[in-house]
Amino acid sequence: MKDNYWKMQPNRDKAIMLARRQLPELVCDAVNLEGINFTLPEIQTLLDGITIGGRKIVDQQIALNQLEAWKTLFGWLDAGEFELSLERVCALHAIAAKNEALEWGQFRSGGVTIAGTQYMPPSAQELPTHFEKMILGLQDLVDIYDYAISVFLEMARKQFFYDVNKRMGRFMMNGVLLDAGYPAINLPAKRQLEFNHLMLDFYDTGRQQAMNTFLRTCLDQRTVVIMQECEGGRS
Repeated sequence: MKDNYWKMQPNRDKAIMLARRQLPELVCDAVNLEGINFTLPEIQTLLDGITIGGRKIVDQQIALNQLEAWKTLFGWLDAGEFELSLERVCALHAIAAKNEALEWGQFRSGGVTIAGTQYMPPSAQELPTHFEKMILGLQDLVDIYDYAISVFLEMARKQFFYDVNKRMGRFMMNGVLLDAGYPAINLPAKRQLEFNHLMLDFYDTGRQQAMNTFLRTCLDQRTVVIMQECEGGRS
């Protein structure tokens, strides 16, 4: 599967290297989107294994969970073991949502709602079937970013877990991109208001185009330039 928009050539090693270098930003923006106002230097300090004075332990644990989830994802990618599967999604959720969600490491066992929308996610009993349908529905897509963004959006809308759904969707979206040799998409916290407005419309309608366009604008254009310099690589 190719990038038909920017025309980047896949280079798995370089894409993963760029994501590793971006790790503090990825974690910082993820927790800030959840209302945990860590600064980038504070996140860098946490990543160095030093706790931050005056910060809630639970907030620091959420940030560290994000770090551990990224490390696990990188480990799978390095070993060639990443896949878009129920098993991998639940294994990563067990790390990213530990002590935060009502249940972690498994699909939710009951119903949920989404604030601000009348849309109702599927019942718990239907979730495995919806996950299979999501995978099958991706097979017709030919652009890698359409494919990966659709993973994020469908995981967010179906609400497979009690909590940490959008973060899980972004993890799997970026796992798909990096595994295919393309740079990850980071959602900047400063664009949260725009993101929230577009997501509410997406929840109601299920139409992906506006969110697809928005998420493409979140891709760091510096990484696009670096990838366009590649003459190819391990795919």
